[in-house]
Amino acid sequence: MEDMKRSVEDGGDIISWDKNNRPVVSDTPVVAYIEGDGIGPDIWAASRPVFDIAVSLAYSGKRRIFWKELLAGEKAQRRYGPEIPLPDITIEDISRYGIAIKGPLTTPVGGGFRSLNVTLRQKLDLYACVRPVRYFPGVPAPVVQPEQMDIVIFRENTEDVYAGVEWEAETQDARDMIEMINRKQERTGGALISEKSAIGIKPMSRFNTARLVRKAINYAIENSRSSVTLVHKGNIMKYTEGAFKDWGYETARQEFSDRTVTESELYDRYNGTVPDGRIVIKDRIADAMFQQLLLRPDEYDVVATPNLNGDYLSDAAAAQVGGLGMAPGANIGDRCAVFEATHGTAPKYAGLDKVNPGSLVLSGVEMLRFMGWKEAADLIVNAVVKTIANGTVTYDLARQMKGATELKCSEFGAAIQDNMKKIVTAQ
Repeated sequence: MEDMKRSVEDGGDIISWDKNNRPVVSDTPVVAYIEGDGIGPDIWAASRPVFDIAVSLAYSGKRRIFWKELLAGEKAQRRYGPEIPLPDITIEDISRYGIAIKGPLTTPVGGGFRSLNVTLRQKLDLYACVRPVRYFPGVPAPVVQPEQMDIVIFRENTEDVYAGVEWEAETQDARDMIEMINRKQERTGGALISEKSAIGIKPMSRFNTARLVRKAINYAIENSRSSVTLVHKGNIMKYTEGAFKDWGYETARQEFSDRTVTESELYDRYNGTVPDGRIVIKDRIADAMFQQLLLRPDEYDVVATPNLNGDYLSDAAAAQVGGLGMAPGANIGDRCAVFEATHGTAPKYAGLDKVNPGSLVLSGVEMLRFMGWKEAADLIVNAVVKTIANGTVTYDLARQMKGATELKCSEFGAAIQDNMKKIVTAQ
């Protein structure tokens, strides 16, 4: 097997972190990237030049990203063998460099290795999955007023059923767990579990809930957002999701009492008027929240939710504004962050230079904002808006837009680059 020692990058500075766990980024940082599987190489090839040109234009050539490729998924298996889709060296290097961006990785259904995305999040303790969802003018959407959607979902990333603590049906491990649970159920008069069931554990803790909600509230404060909504199914799962709600309110009360107000306090003490400088903390039952996002999306701003609910909710919200092709994503810990395309690998389109690179491009936008390079991020967003407004889009959007010009994946990236140059020239 090939030696897995890391190579030394030429130039570039390792990102450091301040006492508040914010990145300290030089003008020439090293940023890691993973191409991904399936369409990953296509969308990365279209996206990387967008990032490079945005940085060069926004800072007159005074800043530059030094890219460092890391291997995961099929590319890692080709180099290290089929049993190693996620080499230890990749985990170590992401931790070392601090910030990375990645394309989609293959996740088999049923047997095979566990989700590489979940493994990355757990091993690097990337406890907050952050999914901004907003509408880009001109993107076909299935709702009447998609522009009312502008939320940021903070999904707890390490617990809930995604912890992966489960046993296959009719195995001895499953039977042992069921036997233990049924003994307790018999004592308390609860319903018994069929001995032929598969079984999984749904852990939730005060610590992990608090740090997620803390990050969501801090984001709301730093970005002048008006509310944080705790989304849960606590009416049914009282000791897990109900506790998530309670611990979320507790975190707001204990750590942000001077900056937050609960929805009940708002009407009991302030006649429904939000005091200056305060953020409203509220909660919604998960199934009701889906309806709320369809009927009243403008009433929600930052959302904090357990893992599974957040998975469903972020994809459903993205569908309201045109789908995952334009949905960015980030997985953030205290001193490490991985930004990623939120869609799958779409292997039937691999190598065809066809798919929309928008999700990865916009994930890069979030990465640049996280690095403090707001000017480059804004330049890309403005160019994406202009490109779509011109009706020059990839097939997924072109087939829904009257009079649109269909572009290849690489051509869409090039059009964004051209529009960035035009924007800067016009300034």
